[in-house]
Amino acid sequence: MTMPAAPTLNQILNEEAGDDALAMAFGEADVPEKESAEDSTPTGFCVECKDQEAQVYCEQCQEDFCEVCSGMIHRTGRRKQHVQRSIQKEPAVSEKMDTDEQNEDEPAATNDADDRAEEVLDSGAFSVTFSAQSGKVETEGFAEWIKERAKYIPLRLTLKERKYLRLLEAALNVSEYTDKVDILMFGDKTKRIVGQIKELCAILSGLVLASDYKAGQRLFEDREFGENEEFYRRVFEIGRRHKIMNPERMRNEYGKLMFMLQDAQTNEVKKVLGMDLVAPVKTVHSVLEALEIGYLLEDEMVVVATREIVERGKTRAQVQLEVKQKERAVEYLCKAYATNQCPAEVIRQCLYSIGDNHAYLRFTRDACERMRGYLSSWFEPKKAESDDLSLAIFTGRSGARLTHSHESQYHYVMQTLTLWREILHDMFMLWHHSDGDLLDSRNTYRLKDTGQGLNRVQQCSRVSRTVHNILYRTQKAVGRWVGSSMVHLGDRNVPNALMFIDKYNQVASILNPVVRVIEFLERLESNPERNAEAREMVDRSYGGTVEARKRILADFFRSAFDGSGADNFFDAGSCIDGRLTSAWNWCSSIEKKPYFNVFLLSGFVGFNGGPEGYN
Repeated sequence: MTMPAAPTLNQILNEEAGDDALAMAFGEADVPEKESAEDSTPTGFCVECKDQEAQVYCEQCQEDFCEVCSGMIHRTGRRKQHVQRSIQKEPAVSEKMDTDEQNEDEPAATNDADDRAEEVLDSGAFSVTFSAQSGKVETEGFAEWIKERAKYIPLRLTLKERKYLRLLEAALNVSEYTDKVDILMFGDKTKRIVGQIKELCAILSGLVLASDYKAGQRLFEDREFGENEEFYRRVFEIGRRHKIMNPERMRNEYGKLMFMLQDAQTNEVKKVLGMDLVAPVKTVHSVLEALEIGYLLEDEMVVVATREIVERGKTRAQVQLEVKQKERAVEYLCKAYATNQCPAEVIRQCLYSIGDNHAYLRFTRDACERMRGYLSSWFEPKKAESDDLSLAIFTGRSGARLTHSHESQYHYVMQTLTLWREILHDMFMLWHHSDGDLLDSRNTYRLKDTGQGLNRVQQCSRVSRTVHNILYRTQKAVGRWVGSSMVHLGDRNVPNALMFIDKYNQVASILNPVVRVIEFLERLESNPERNAEAREMVDRSYGGTVEARKRILADFFRSAFDGSGADNFFDAGSCIDGRLTSAWNWCSSIEKKPYFNVFLLSGFVGFNGGPEGYN
């Protein structure tokens, strides 16, 4: 058998030469085409992520994408010019019949209201209609927003649960779980894990018995270790629920708790222990649905009953009036919806939990809003007021690792603050997905030296999907995007979902002290007689409170967003994680700043000490 002659270059470049002819010429016609399992995409799903339904079709790529992947791939370059069209899905037969009957009986109505609601929901920032900072609430759309958000709002602890929380914190404080388990050594790791879990449970049982002898006797007398499964599940769930609403608490204990529960979810440990220690976190939605009164959240009085009362800019009479209105709304809802199986105290607890959610948003998310307001109010995006107030940064100067003009840096800071705001707005949902990633028995981890000691490196598929949705939403809102859109998850920078949550919980601790300093300078300007010595010092050193504000903000917007904090562009730079690393690096050098005395005058004690870093 003679081999066919190889095609010439002209034949290969000839448009009329078909692929089959070339394959025959190279002897590849008889080779069966192997389809990789990884490359196969389920019908109707995105070709990029393969786990989301396709929503758009790109005519140039000739492939289906979900909205998030399409936005990421076609964001810049020539692909931005690609023509995309929405994929129209055929409704079910029953839906078609219902629609036809409805169209025959009723005239067609405009969909403006639905479009507006869909636009607000897609934006992910329903806080535009609800501002926890100002305390003003728009009733329109609030029911839909709170019903969706209630799925992730943790339930406030009762007095009895707070007692168990203190015992759990004490037990975790003396436990050496991670020191004994997360080490590289020979031996049976499952045996070490089971031993440490039993030791922690024994300490907890002893503390319960010491605090309440009768209750402890009922729990542990003549009972095996595995028979107290429900008690341990309940106590560990209390600790997890408390941490979500109070991220500044249990800083050392929470990591031990989650890593212990992560190990307890493996099949080998479950088999030896004979029990499951993980229970779903109680949320407002789960409690109300279990008691069959989920429709409570549709009542318009929920807006008044859960509103946070903020004193700023109000007289004492206005504050007292709002307090009375809130108390009356709570009592009304308790009386109107209380049943035999749902006492009024449970309803009151759910309403207070929603109020805690508003306080959480004001403390965390609204700090980003305030900083965005300062940026847009005191700085022009196109041109700097002066060289000292320019936001331009240059690689190698003052530790910067990025080079941005004033305009580019303005947009870079604005989009970063917007992204942080969106992440903090959806932090409860991210925490929910973080638990799902950490406690998934099929999602194993490996111990790895990440440059900061041994860490548990684990994939974060749920958190990653949610973060990319938030990132796409932010990019769509801000329009122009400066820097990288790389999200580090499950690598040496962010080893696991717990590390991601812990990192972004620090955003409020970084921004709130800066906001407090600016507020302090505003008070000096409006009421100079109250603190005349401080006002005199600021005037002498900076030429006035306005100039001091501008200098502090200009340095923060330059130095806290300059890509510093590491010696390579993978660990820092303009990526999503690197933006926060730069802000941390700015915090570490606050004592060297010329305006540090103004921070001290405002009551600042540190970015990690006291509420909001203040006495």
